[in-house]
Parts: sequence; structure tokens; C-alpha cells
Amino acid sequence: MNLTATLRRTFPILGWLPNYDRSHLGGDVAAGLTTAVMLIPQAMAYAMLAGLPPVVGLYASMVPLVVYAALGTSRQLAVGPVAMVSLLVASGVGALAEPGSTDYVTLAVTTALTVGILQTVMGGAKLGFLVNFLSHPVVSGFTSAAALIIGLSQLKHLMGVNIPRSHHVHTIVLTAIEQVADTHVATLLIGALSVVALVLLKRFFPKFPRALLVVSSATVAVWLLGLDTAGVAIVGAVPSGLPMPSLPDMSLTSMMNVLPTALTIALVGFMESISVAKGFARRHGYALEPNQELIGLGMANVAGSFFGAYPVTGGFSRTAVNAQAGAKTGLAAIITAGVIALALLFLTPLLHFLPKATLAAIIMTAVAGLIDFAEVKHLWQADRKDLALLALTFFATLGLGIEQGILTGVAASMVWFVFETTKPHAAELGRLPTSPVWRNLDRHPSAKPVPGVVAVRIDSPLYYGNVTFLKATIERLLDRNPTPTALVMDFSPVHALDSSAANALAEIKDELAVRGIALHLTSVRGPVRDTMARAHLDTHIGSDCVHECIDGAMRCICGPDWSPALTPSSSAAPVSTRRHLVAV
Repeated sequence: MNLTATLRRTFPILGWLPNYDRSHLGGDVAAGLTTAVMLIPQAMAYAMLAGLPPVVGLYASMVPLVVYAALGTSRQLAVGPVAMVSLLVASGVGALAEPGSTDYVTLAVTTALTVGILQTVMGGAKLGFLVNFLSHPVVSGFTSAAALIIGLSQLKHLMGVNIPRSHHVHTIVLTAIEQVADTHVATLLIGALSVVALVLLKRFFPKFPRALLVVSSATVAVWLLGLDTAGVAIVGAVPSGLPMPSLPDMSLTSMMNVLPTALTIALVGFMESISVAKGFARRHGYALEPNQELIGLGMANVAGSFFGAYPVTGGFSRTAVNAQAGAKTGLAAIITAGVIALALLFLTPLLHFLPKATLAAIIMTAVAGLIDFAEVKHLWQADRKDLALLALTFFATLGLGIEQGILTGVAASMVWFVFETTKPHAAELGRLPTSPVWRNLDRHPSAKPVPGVVAVRIDSPLYYGNVTFLKATIERLLDRNPTPTALVMDFSPVHALDSSAANALAEIKDELAVRGIALHLTSVRGPVRDTMARAHLDTHIGSDCVHECIDGAMRCICGPDWSPALTPSSSAAPVSTRRHLVAV
């Protein structure tokens, strides 16, 4: 590969910027401005959710966007602060320092650095596949529970009361109920009106920058009416000017302290980002490089940590707005970052009277859509085992906490996967009368077995975890056939065979031989043949007992003149009386 191609692969911006299509400029500018208008209030709200000063959200909305535009492969993904990552920061860093304190901010920035290093290393090592361990039911249950926690955590700002930080929903709700009598009426009114306005604007004017309008209106109302002097909590002084580069805390102690939180954010953030980016890449007809996406997000977090940012990732709502506004390249993100920088330079005095209740309203309405009722309905109809996994993750997140909830879900999904592979689907096979195809006798009444021959298919790789099931299945099949002379195993679904399974097959071969039953294998894949050869299983079974297809095995067993037409149609037991090996 030549140097130019290597550079373009490493720095995707070199693929589109030098030959930038000027016809995209209008869409990119419009998208950059629109996304910035949406991002300013959102970034401040999410920083507050993370327990950070609102200005940190703006810091996280500049340099990371530019770095991702240079290194990422998505043309529409809008990177920046998101609710889920903010909650994870609040959960993890909140256990180490007092929210809002200098130590807390320092640790949040260190978390961004650690997240960035983890994602960059994972991308460089091509470990993007690790995100596959976060199954969709786990992610859905986790995000739904997190949405409830996020929304309820804003009750203190909405009611104007002091509710201690907690990641247990029941604690938040009970404390809020106890303090209903102390609710600050003006604060509640501002928050409630903000929620109503955001909901109505989203429904009737979905493309309108509703957050900016609500923030502006609430800020002006507080300023004109002097509500801050009446007890309405406001953002207060927002430092103006751009953040100066500085080294984050890179001490081993600090990084190890935030490592569990950083690892969770690295995986969950990438999961959210790649899911969003893939959808828009598909719509716009281009391909993503997942490992390069990890590098792009990782370097965005690393760079952001040198400018006082906390962890960022791609967000769905902003990406949708970015795409709808006409974004065609990463230039839109660079323009968004430029507008945020101008806001920090010239507009921060206007944010002084911004009520925290309005920021809480923005958070609550934003996360409401994360509660995935549609997935619950779908899984109720499609797969109740996955629904149980979703419910377990949901309640574990609510009852145990954010990080413990997702770890519980991941662990449960892996345990369930292992359990299922120990008892894979198995089928006794018969031949269809009109074609050389063998099918499951329980599903195809017209399929007929060959008298004296048991044909079976195990739909799984064979490994140490399911060899006991394999032996038990074969024994059951042989027991319900009166005088078996041969066992034919269709290996077409078996794409892997470990040493334990190879030993088990050798034992099955020997046990069958004692009983006068021959073992034949068909449709053995190349990798499985290689394992059999290394274990000397091919010579133990015999090359004359390994066939290309089941019909070939039947001609070997019954003689070269064998034909399915010679198979008596009455040889199969009625379907209604057959016993299923496992639930189909």
C-alpha cells in the first residue's frame, strides 16, 4: 500500500478535504450552525447532569469535534456530550470526589483521557468486535433504566429542593415525596413550562431549535422578573474565553481509580456511536470502518482532555439534526466547533441568568425517548428469553446501580449463551421423496428415514461444553430405533471442533463398534477436517466413513444400488408420536 493510501486510511480527512465538493458547502454550513444551536444548551445541561460546571460541556464541544472530523469515518455523526456518558461519569466519578469540586472536575477530565486511551488502543488492536458482547436486549434494558435514573435525578432542579445524589430510583423517589412540601413554586413553574414547551415544539415544529428558544425565554424571564433573588437557582457566572491547553492528571493512581468507569464508557459510548453512525452511513450510501471509528472517538477524547473536556461520544438526536440539516462531510462538525468557540468568547454573559430548572427540563425530555417500550413489545412476541435478559438488566441497573447493572446484563447474556451452546438444537433427519435433500423429521412429515440407519444433525460447533449432550442425544436416537446398523452424522453446521469433542467422537466410534453400529460423517468442513487430522480422528474413523453428502453415506451403508425410492414409506413413526430432542 502506498504512502498516500496509508495516510488517507489513518487520517480520513485527507480523503475528502483536498477534493472537497463545493456543492456540499451549503449543507455543511447549515448543518454546522443548526447543530451548534442545539448543542450549546444541551452540552451545558449534560455537564450539569455529570456533576460538572455547565461550561465544561462547552469545552467538550470544541476540540473533540474537530479531532473526530479528521479521524472518524462517519460524515454525519455529531460527537459531543451525551446523557448516557454524563450519567456514567456522575456514577463513577461521584464515588471518588464531591460533584462540582475541583478534584471532581480533575477526575472527570482524567476519565476522558483514560476513555480515549482505551478506545484508541482497542481500535489499533482491531478490538471493535468487543462491543458485540453488549447484546441488544442488554443495551435496551440498560438505557431504559438509565433514562429513568437520569430523568428522576433532575427532580431536585425541577422542584428546587435538595435531593442527595443517588443512582437508585426508589431512593430518589422517596426523598422527592418527602420534600414535596418544600417545593419552590417558581422553580417548579419554570421547569414545568420548559418541559411543556419542549414537548409541544418537538411535536409541531420538529426542525425548530426548540432548546435554544426555551433557554432564551427562560433566561430573559428570570432576568426581567428578578427570580434569582427569589430563590430560583441559576447557572451564574460562566467563564468566558477558550480553554487553554494543559496536561490532565495522568498519575497512575487517578487513572486506575477511574478505570472501571472509563472502560464502561469506552464500550457503551462506542456502542451508541457506532449504532447511530451505521444507520446514517447506510442511508447515505457509504461504508464505515469500525476500528477507525474507535480510533477517531478515542483521539477525540484524548485531545479533549487536554482542553478541560469530559468524555464524549456520538449522539443520536444531534446526529439526526445534523443529517437533516444537510451535513455531507466532517466540515459540518468543524463549523459546529467554531460556533461553540465564538459562543465561549462572546456570549457567556448571556447565560448568567439561565435557570437550572430549564436545563433539567432539556435533560428530562431528551432521555424520555430512551425508554424502549417498542423493544419490550417486540421481544414479548419474538423471543421471551431475550425479554427476560432485558428485564434483568433493567432491574439490576435500577436496583444495583449503573455500572453494576450493565455488568450484570453482560454476564447474564454470556452465561445464557454458554448454556444454550451446551444444549444445541438437534434433529433426526429423513430424505424428502422428491429431492436429494434431508430434513428434520419433526418439521417435514414427508421426509422418510432409512430403516436401520439413524441420521442426525447437531446445529452447533462441537466443544467440551456440549459433548455430554452429544452423547446423550445419540443414545436417545439409537434407543428409539429398533435395530440400528449405522449412525450418520451430518456435519454441515459444525464449523469448529475442539480436542474434547474429537476425543468424544473417537469414544462414540468405539462404543458403536462394540454394538455393531457403524459411524459415518458427512459434509465435514475444512477446518473441522484439519482438527480431525491433527487428532488422528480421520484415521480412527476411516476415510471410507467420511462422505460428501448423506446420500453418499447411504450408498456406502446400503450398497451402490441404494435409492430413496427403495425406502419403505411406512418406516417413519407418525409425526404426532415422535419425541422432540429439544424445543424447536
